[in-house]
Amino acid sequence: DICFTTSIVPQLLWNLKGPAKTITAGGCAVQLYVSLTLGSTECILLAVMAFDRYAAVCKPLHYVAVMNPQLCRALSGISWISGIGNALIQGTVTLWLPRCGHLWLHHFFCEVPSMIKLACVDIHANEVQLFVASLVLLLLPLALILTSYAHIAKAVIKIKSAQAWHRALSTCGSHLMVVSLFYGSITAIYIQPNSSYAHTHGKFISLFYTVMTPTLNPLIYTLRNKEVKGALRRLCNT
Repeated sequence: DICFTTSIVPQLLWNLKGPAKTITAGGCAVQLYVSLTLGSTECILLAVMAFDRYAAVCKPLHYVAVMNPQLCRALSGISWISGIGNALIQGTVTLWLPRCGHLWLHHFFCEVPSMIKLACVDIHANEVQLFVASLVLLLLPLALILTSYAHIAKAVIKIKSAQAWHRALSTCGSHLMVVSLFYGSITAIYIQPNSSYAHTHGKFISLFYTVMTPTLNPLIYTLRNKEVKGALRRLCNT
């Protein structure tokens, strides 16, 4: 989250400060690769975390055996390799597109859906490639997340206990909130990159999942901590 926002926010603040809202070609390429790598990795990691919640709720007695260190390292490695691979493929293909005339990027950072619109050739093939990549890295992890939570809900319903519901909500609530914030915004941009909605509201939506969500993530996850809850109550009371 820190690296994701750091790759975007400093340049955004610099452009907001001065009249020259520019970025170098090299800086744009670095920003594209870094943000795309970390954003793609985030999608896979959220699915991995959903599997972790499934193991904690549905297989509590076997949790340590299921989520062993070897599996955790493998899942983490798959997440990072997928993110880096997607960034290398999509970023390189996007940067190879021929561009003509003055390059005005109607966005606050270098992102694939906005950058392919700068090309002076037919970009239909690029939009199809972006859509396919989005299916694999967005909708497939989302389907795995929903499947995990369907099993969690089924297991909790069988117990028929208010305490079980409370424990499940305590275990899964923060992750569900992050998934809702992240996927609710990013899918609107990447699933239909050429839609009028993505074009007119793209900057606002991108600001939400590149700045707001990573900023809120630490607070959302740490609210499970009793000390953080107590500090928050004292802050509200004052």
